[in-house]
Amino acid sequence: MLPTALNHVTAPGLSFVDLLSLAKSTGCSGIELRTDLPTPMFDGLTAEVAGRRAEDANVEILTIAEVKAFNDWSDEKAEEADRLMQIAAACGSKGVTLIPRNDGLGLGNGERQANLRIALRELMPMLEAHDLMGFVEPLGFEHCSLQYKSEAVEIIEALRAENRIKLVHDTFHHFLAGGGPVFPDHTAIVHVSGVTDAGLAAREMEDHHRVLVDGQDRIGNVAQIEHLIAGNFSGAVSIEAFAPEVQKITDPRSEIRRSFGFISSRLAEMAA
Repeated sequence: MLPTALNHVTAPGLSFVDLLSLAKSTGCSGIELRTDLPTPMFDGLTAEVAGRRAEDANVEILTIAEVKAFNDWSDEKAEEADRLMQIAAACGSKGVTLIPRNDGLGLGNGERQANLRIALRELMPMLEAHDLMGFVEPLGFEHCSLQYKSEAVEIIEALRAENRIKLVHDTFHHFLAGGGPVFPDHTAIVHVSGVTDAGLAAREMEDHHRVLVDGQDRIGNVAQIEHLIAGNFSGAVSIEAFAPEVQKITDPRSEIRRSFGFISSRLAEMAA
């Protein structure tokens, strides 16, 4: 099994320290933090102290999410990105997550590519100054301005930014976008979550349908991970489950371990 991690949205009620403990108890080597949860990200700790707590627990802070609508670039967006990068650098995070505009605007062919290129070009020196990675996460929704990883890869390569900007492969969003190439060489993190509701059409699937991956999964999590592994991907597989029923689990440790165990066993079967 690849290294595993937890996105804080999977257990948003946990404090930072408790998230570290959950990660350790489920065999995870990393966590992903977020700025959009109702509780303070570090529970009153400074970023520097939080980073030392994570280091002491031997749990890596993989990224902090998110620079929202990063491809709608402006002076204000640059300030927002720099503030998040300062926090990420202070706590020892590897990078920051870059989420594209997702409001139905900026969708035109040519327009969306130009906006993406401008944003990544401007973000490059900022990431370098803070010695951070930028993790671009395409979203598969039809109203998103960056649905397809291929468009991000084309611009990353054109900017020669491969050593500073990588992709997040989200299995849910990859499914919604219709699949396609997975670009393992460009991928740093994989987000996994399952959809098990048999009555949903793909266009009806939303974040609140995303549960832990098990044998009822409809979106092909294991096959997607196997495809990435076949291309020599070696990054972290991180659970990012938004469903309220997951977020309210009273014993997340056993359920998360069960989900990772299912994924690991299925991957072993496919490799045999």
